[in-house]
Amino acid sequence: MADTEKPSNFIRHIIAADLAADVYVTRHWSGKPGPAAQQKVGADGTAPRLDTAKIRTRFPPEPNGYLHFGHAKSICLNFGLALDYHGACHLRFDDTNPEKEEQEYVDSIIDAVHWLGFDWQGNQYFASDYFQWMYDFAEKLIEAGHAYVDSQSADEMRTSRGTLTEAGKNSPYRDRTPAENLALFRAMRAGEFADGTHILRAKVDMSSGNINLRDPAIYRIRHATHHATGDTWCIYPMYTYAHPIEDALENITHSICTLEFEDQRPFYDWLLARLAELDCVNTPLPQQIEFARLNLSYVVLSKRKLIQLVEEGHVDSWDDPRLPTLVGARRRGYTPEAFRRFNEMIGVTKSDSWIDISVLEECQREHLNQTTPRRIAVLDPVKLVIDNYPAGQEEECLAPNHPQKPEWGKRPVPFSRELWIEREDFMEAPTKGYFRLFPGNTVRLRYGFVVKCIGCDKDAAGAITAVHCEYMPDSKSGTPGSDNYKVKGNIHWVSAKHAYAAEVRLYDRLFAVEAPGEDGRDFIADLNPNSKRVITAQLESALQGAAAEDRFQFERHGYFVADRIESKSGAPVFNRTVTLRDSWAKGK
Repeated sequence: MADTEKPSNFIRHIIAADLAADVYVTRHWSGKPGPAAQQKVGADGTAPRLDTAKIRTRFPPEPNGYLHFGHAKSICLNFGLALDYHGACHLRFDDTNPEKEEQEYVDSIIDAVHWLGFDWQGNQYFASDYFQWMYDFAEKLIEAGHAYVDSQSADEMRTSRGTLTEAGKNSPYRDRTPAENLALFRAMRAGEFADGTHILRAKVDMSSGNINLRDPAIYRIRHATHHATGDTWCIYPMYTYAHPIEDALENITHSICTLEFEDQRPFYDWLLARLAELDCVNTPLPQQIEFARLNLSYVVLSKRKLIQLVEEGHVDSWDDPRLPTLVGARRRGYTPEAFRRFNEMIGVTKSDSWIDISVLEECQREHLNQTTPRRIAVLDPVKLVIDNYPAGQEEECLAPNHPQKPEWGKRPVPFSRELWIEREDFMEAPTKGYFRLFPGNTVRLRYGFVVKCIGCDKDAAGAITAVHCEYMPDSKSGTPGSDNYKVKGNIHWVSAKHAYAAEVRLYDRLFAVEAPGEDGRDFIADLNPNSKRVITAQLESALQGAAAEDRFQFERHGYFVADRIESKSGAPVFNRTVTLRDSWAKGK
């Protein structure tokens, strides 16, 4: 899709205006590392090379969990803008908290972004790449009187910070001299103090109406091993300090984030302005732009709630197909193309709003309808015996691989005396308007013959164990004789002799209500008890050869995928991705 065909939004307007004005063409070089576009910042301070991208965005996840649907919106936005404007998008891991970050999450994030169809062209970085720069910049802020070491307890700092209606109070340590602060900060760096005894704060304005400007903390003591730097550091930068520096060192032009960071923007701008004055970073500076995060009905995207669902066993794992994680979506059979289409459809705004999950599901249906071959599956099987079909005889029927794509051809489907049909396709005492099998009625076995029901077998409890029919030998689909038979019912089937008995997981929405946990209710109470059913289905024999992540439409039932984890060669397990129609729509 060409740039002019992309749905417009306020971020595109900003970028277009900046390009027209050549805002980011001419830069003042500070002699500091510059854009980390081709190689990592060297330990000796060597500047990485600059490439020619005029627009530079970034996706900056913290590697402390698995990405969810909300992250997909940010990924599509940041990487999509870079592609559309011939720029670059960085994948940067904000690993400033050593106690929560793991390599497992780094690997899963890399896989998720690739799966969505994006590539960072070598622009992969970590906040920890810049720890030495951040420390050096902190010393310069101290020397310039813009930062100080506070020795108050956490409770004392909380009390003196003030409220939304009352100004904060200056710390008794705020007027320490730059020399005193520098000595303390270097002692912190040397590991001479315990966690929590001191903290480095920016000196901004304790009377500001924006609490985020009331001398925010920028460094804290943490004697913890970092996943990348080991025990090199015992002090770590706060996210609000690290993030703007990362953006500046990488020459990010548009730092796009969600609305919860809007109140942090004044500190973002304050910090970069001070560092520019000290000739630490290049100008023009990055600009932070906020957009509304994704809010989906029937879903929770809170990291705390997702952790609770996993740890309490309400779902099987982080890649449970019911969970709104990207690893879960992939395992369920969602496609990256449909995710990208969904994010394009919902657009980008400054106002919070709710998107019904059915919009995402419909995007999946539309893409899967165009891309998946059709196969036959009987999910609730009962035996159909064709009494007048010769015992031991077999023949082939032909079924299209896709009814709207004749170029995909047809496949042979074996036919025999005993078949599996859906239990719901037979009623001994039919209701009004029921046109499928019942004693005396005639239906077509799709792609096969016309049959007339003559009765059924029952067990001692009265349950149907088999249905009996007679077939019309001259009624086979695709032959001239088939036109002689006009029936209202058409049902699917698989040959019992040739069928593949497989485990099938019927997944549905994890929550039964639109807004889980609304009005203070425990969100766990809103779980859908029918979000997962595991059955043994009888499948068309061709499905036995399905490879992991192969997708199909099971006729009449929906779209299914061979499970990427538990499928084995010759023994695939199938997950339902989405039904053919929205069964949750009001009035259905």
